[in-house]
Amino acid sequence: MSAPCRILVLGASSAMAQAYARRRAATGASFLLVGLNATRLAAVADDLRASGAPAAEIATMDLADLAGIETRAADLRGRFGEPDEVLIAYGELPDQAESERDLDAARHAFEVNFVSVALWILALLKDRPPQAPLALITIGSVAGDRGRASNFVYGAAKGGLDRFLEGLAQKHAGTPVRIVTVKPGFVDSPMTDAIAKGALFASPDAVGADIVRAVEKGRRVVYAPWFWWVIMAIIRNLPWFVFRRLRI
Repeated sequence: MSAPCRILVLGASSAMAQAYARRRAATGASFLLVGLNATRLAAVADDLRASGAPAAEIATMDLADLAGIETRAADLRGRFGEPDEVLIAYGELPDQAESERDLDAARHAFEVNFVSVALWILALLKDRPPQAPLALITIGSVAGDRGRASNFVYGAAKGGLDRFLEGLAQKHAGTPVRIVTVKPGFVDSPMTDAIAKGALFASPDAVGADIVRAVEKGRRVVYAPWFWWVIMAIIRNLPWFVFRRLRI
């Protein structure tokens, strides 16, 4: 894979985004890093420049704020030029019980993990030159593969995002726009700090390597690590009379 000249990263302080970007920096890619915390973004930019990136700029904003997404996307494109690659890596893992008690919390979970992401994608694709190549990589989750009692609010948001990306991939099939959906399982990152770690947890660097391979091989969907494809295939295909008795 030839190195894209410009990579736009939404949610650049994500551990998985950093791991992927570090590998791409070594190929000479330049970056525009977008997120909420300027100090953390500056540290990521320094790391990428040290890893080989000729340029790494930062832009601070609340990506989950639905107001003005189209305007902000146009501003980023005007500042950076049309990106050759977009990585969307932001999101939050909500507390399921709180989301059931507090509808504002549930709404926030849907907006962060699905609505805002979909709107950013539409805004970044709007009026894009049809001949311009683009790899659009979005980090979803295995949680979206089947609704489960333990996290159905988060799962519904990721499931909606999965269907959105699937339709988008069909729309752009045969064009220079490539849609890549990444479905990590458990990742040892700040998002999962409150969860006891086990054998199924992967490192952000392992997920970053999986994303690189998926982009290189032209894959549309990648489970990270690979064994989550097997796990989720089993879960998706369990008959309801079995599945309903599980507490997962």
